[in-house]
Amino acid sequence: MTFKDILVHVDDSKSCPARLAAAVELATAFDSHLIGLHVRPRFVFPGVIAPDYGGELSRLQAQYAAEGAETARVLFDAAARPLGARAEWRDVEGDVIDTVALHARYADLAIVGQSDAATEDLGEDRRHLADHLVLDAGTPVLVIPFVGCAPLFGKRILIAWNASREARRAIGDAMPFIERAQTVKVLAINPRDGRGGHGDVAGADICLHLARHGVEAVCESVRAPDVSVGGMLLSRAADDGADLLVMGAYGRSRLRELVLGGATRHILYHMTIPVLLSH
Repeated sequence: MTFKDILVHVDDSKSCPARLAAAVELATAFDSHLIGLHVRPRFVFPGVIAPDYGGELSRLQAQYAAEGAETARVLFDAAARPLGARAEWRDVEGDVIDTVALHARYADLAIVGQSDAATEDLGEDRRHLADHLVLDAGTPVLVIPFVGCAPLFGKRILIAWNASREARRAIGDAMPFIERAQTVKVLAINPRDGRGGHGDVAGADICLHLARHGVEAVCESVRAPDVSVGGMLLSRAADDGADLLVMGAYGRSRLRELVLGGATRHILYHMTIPVLLSH
């Protein structure tokens, strides 16, 4: 299995070069067509100021958007030069989340960056692009940490397994990575027992499925009811030296996770290695 086409979101943020480096590396490894997508956001000015200042504000906004697009284009061209004709640039106007989701539906993998709200002045849409995209696109989403990631990542994979539809979807979507990995561990945290749960040995059945694909995965389960699932996943990823985390996203409603917290949001805020998310 492979990724025939990969979409990467390109902007003028400080973390974009690391994201582009990862995207080009993957496109090279999988012999993929790489699409660099930049979105010029639309601004709607309040009615009270539009009559007097709308024209001037629109001109300034267009100039600002054009400068951002040029910066992004220069970054993409420099990073993707080794790909030659397998690199494609798109510069479109629209809502960032909706536009990236639309273009991602026609790719095998979408790559976006983790937002660094502490150091970057990003709009609300770019700050929450990853968690919206995984629900809206129907495409697996690879999130690259804003601090960057190790070259040639994906050698040591940790799979978060909770016997859910989302987790199973994530494994299927991640198979191009999983089949090339040196080590694969399936980790079940606080597994459920009985019908609808994990079976007699948590993770054993999915590891058997992977074995039939030629993947020698190790299954492990831990019980830590007093520790958050997201925190435990990142802790075990660090302990194992994992360089890619694969997990299902938003197994319960996104609204419930927003209110109560959850593994998906914890990972998106605190991740230090690339994370492949599927829903």
